[in-house]
Formats: sequence, structure tokens, C-alpha cells
Amino acid sequence: MLAPEKKAALIDQHRTHAADTGSPEVQIAILSTRIGELTEHFKTHKKDHASRRGLLMMVSRRRGLLDYLRKSDTERYKTVIQKLGIRK
Repeated sequence: MLAPEKKAALIDQHRTHAADTGSPEVQIAILSTRIGELTEHFKTHKKDHASRRGLLMMVSRRRGLLDYLRKSDTERYKTVIQKLGIRK
């Protein structure tokens, strides 16, 4: 779970206009942060399979959003990937 301050900072960083809270860019950024935090969690809690299921669902949701963005607007897709460092 993200702290409200951290989530607000992510939204401010990745929004496309002043009232934007749900664009694909914002959703992908929030999911990427949560995925990173869960990945760190699994380094110490290797047998937490319930959280691992949640991680897989988040990765799948992010993958779907990235696919949508790639199909609809490739420039936005490239900027999101570059900002977040998702693809190497």
C-alpha cells in the first residue's frame, strides 16, 4: 500500500493535465511503484504466496495498460517507459 503523500507525488509527476488522476501514465507509475515495493518485500519473506499472487495480478494489470498505450499512442508509451525505466 502506498502512503497518500507518495501517491500524490507520483500523480503530480506523471499526470497529463491539472485534474488528471487516472490516465494510463499515472496508473502505470503507481503500479510500478507498488510492484517495486513488493519485490523488496519478497527478498525477506520468500514464502508469502498470498502477496505473490497480488504481485502477479498487478504485473498483469500494468502489462495490459502498457499494451493499450502502445496501441493507442506510441509516443506516450515510449515516454512512460523511458521515465519509469521499465524496459532495458
